[in-house]
Amino acid sequence: MLAFLLDRLFPLPPAPRYSPIVLAADGSVLHAFLNPTQKWRMKTELAEITPALQQAIINKEDRYFRYHFGVNPLAILQAAGRNIFRNGRTTGASTITMQVARLLEPKERTFGNKLLEMLRAMQLEAHYSKAEILQLYLNLVPYGGNIEGVKSAALLYFQQPPDYLSLAQTVTLAIIPNQPRVLVLGKNNALILAERNRWLRQFQRQHLFPDQDIADALAEPLDVQRHAAPTLAPHLARRLVTQFPTQPIIRSTLRRSPQAKAEDLTRNYVRRLRELGISQASVLVVNNRTRAVEAYVGSADFQDAASAGQVDGVRAVRSPGSTLKPFLYALAVDRGIVTPKLKLPDVPTNFSGFRPENFDKSCAGEVTVERALTYSLNIPAVRVLAEVGVPVFTNKLREAGFKTVAKAAPRLGLSTVLGGCGATLEELTGLYAALADGGRYRALQLRASGSLAPTERGPAGEAPGRAALFSPAAAFLITDILAQRTRPDLPMGYQNSRHLPKIAWKTGTSYGRRDAWSIGYNQDYTIGVWVGNFSGQGSPALTGADIASPLLFDLFNLLAYNSPNNWAVPPATLDFRLVCAETGLVPGAHCPNQLIDYYLPGTSSARHCEHQKEALISGDATVSYCRACVPAAGFKRQLFPNPLPEVLAFREAQGLPSSRLPPHNPACQLVRGNEAAGAALAITSPLAHAEYVLNRGEKQQMLLSCAAGSEVHQVFWYVNDRFLRAASATERVFFRPPSGTVKISCADDHGRNVDIELQVAEM
Repeated sequence: MLAFLLDRLFPLPPAPRYSPIVLAADGSVLHAFLNPTQKWRMKTELAEITPALQQAIINKEDRYFRYHFGVNPLAILQAAGRNIFRNGRTTGASTITMQVARLLEPKERTFGNKLLEMLRAMQLEAHYSKAEILQLYLNLVPYGGNIEGVKSAALLYFQQPPDYLSLAQTVTLAIIPNQPRVLVLGKNNALILAERNRWLRQFQRQHLFPDQDIADALAEPLDVQRHAAPTLAPHLARRLVTQFPTQPIIRSTLRRSPQAKAEDLTRNYVRRLRELGISQASVLVVNNRTRAVEAYVGSADFQDAASAGQVDGVRAVRSPGSTLKPFLYALAVDRGIVTPKLKLPDVPTNFSGFRPENFDKSCAGEVTVERALTYSLNIPAVRVLAEVGVPVFTNKLREAGFKTVAKAAPRLGLSTVLGGCGATLEELTGLYAALADGGRYRALQLRASGSLAPTERGPAGEAPGRAALFSPAAAFLITDILAQRTRPDLPMGYQNSRHLPKIAWKTGTSYGRRDAWSIGYNQDYTIGVWVGNFSGQGSPALTGADIASPLLFDLFNLLAYNSPNNWAVPPATLDFRLVCAETGLVPGAHCPNQLIDYYLPGTSSARHCEHQKEALISGDATVSYCRACVPAAGFKRQLFPNPLPEVLAFREAQGLPSSRLPPHNPACQLVRGNEAAGAALAITSPLAHAEYVLNRGEKQQMLLSCAAGSEVHQVFWYVNDRFLRAASATERVFFRPPSGTVKISCADDHGRNVDIELQVAEM
């Protein structure tokens, strides 16, 4: 009872404060930090204390360690006799447990303090096992300077953990703690060598180790010096130490070789870009099967303060450019909106005041979905997003852990798919890894333990499971499209390129050329690359295809060279069908040119193609007839192109050949409801709800233009409900607008009309 009370009144001192270390997946040390007292005191785990180290330490320091209760009475009596009668070497009779007590609470060496050490030693024996006490001792013993503990000494002098040391190295570390100021490795190696061999011979006499092992140890030279602590993966190491501040040893998912190679490649690559005004890059390498991050490069050079090298580019929020387009198209595939061969309009379009442009400022008229994605065209992507819906798209990104998008979702619009939102390299790489895994999303893993710890956790700290963002069919189709683009690093001859890994990849460039992205994946890896400046400064040369992609290919070629190149196979939910080559829709009555396309039975749109429309026209092709007014003779049937109004307007504006349906028979008195319900009429200029500021002195004018169907020949313009003038459907009309709110109206010769409002101010 008294012992229990004393134990409660005088508790053991707190555990020593260790130097945090971050391990690779194989257990090797990636990065080490000084402890809060600026000492190297790395925690030695029980598994690292080899039998050879145990025997050497115990036989040298306290051969009865396993049998006493913290204090060795016989050793105390022997030491007292020697010290009193000056008979032999003066000793202190300290056991290993007593030394641990002294190292935990350093005090001046007095008789009273010696008694306190004994009491503490017995208290330690009551609380800890012999193995734990030996572990504490090996973690606290001094090795000169600011190095404490056998693991710190092993790593800083021999660049190996304790369990990888030879017998000679083990004995070397066992003899230094008694004289750490005299036996200084790297300075007094000759003295240490002599002392080491003396103890080896003594161990030989005690038959502690086999004779051959002793002979090999005696022959081993001692050419050692102090090395710098490991500093791989500095950004991830600081991130994990900050996230787990109480853990002295953190095991990450990184693999040493890929990490070292990725750091070297990134550093050397950025050196070549500095003359272009580009100073930084970040890289993330993910194992697709486990979602373990195997390489994490936050910046090109952590020590480069001039370029803000300590910023972690993996977690920095940047504009993602066009990197989100594959996921929009995957959503559209799952909703039956698009298939790979479907053609989308690629013409200047006004989306309620938002007028996107393609990267090269040009338009193609109509493009297939696969071409729109392969060449990262902006206008078709915005059109698809308008059909899918911005909330649907941002909800999917939120499911994939996009924090900034989740916060800003209510304010995001159609520009989101062009980079008008915030994302990190970590988020984007995790999203592409989902494409590689059939559309299944899992959070990336940074820390390895009993169960892998994800980069993001739920509200209760639990690791989220898999989330099916897209169907396997959609993931396969997007992967198939992204793998079609020719890699610029591949040589022309197939025989020379077959050893290089096949990948699907996508690039992105943010507005102002501030961020260049390139993200690629195959069955094994997903690698994300960001290149730019942490300051946000742009560079004319900064594009994803030209600047970020070369580093992506270098990383893949290095990490997956000569890999099996296993590739995704079409899931059973996909099938083939014939589609019209002109539109990508199910062939109609007038679709002679057809090709094969993938589709999702029961999901993909079954709309039939109407790219050509049959009309009844007069023999001289001057008028057209409806069924009600067609004459008994003197007419003919003819096919006319039936493109979307905006596509037709674009073709005519570009001077491309186009054919319009002749005007309807003026003698027809019937109201042509079907005619009036044809293609929609749209005002393409000016923009609805926009505000225009005109210079009063320059008498500036405003452009009026519209998009109408091929059957429309004449339109009528109104300003504030007052007739302005009639014009052909493709004519560009200019007028001087009044100040204030202006209503613009347009009506066509088929009875359709459209209105917009805008604001005009003069200065």
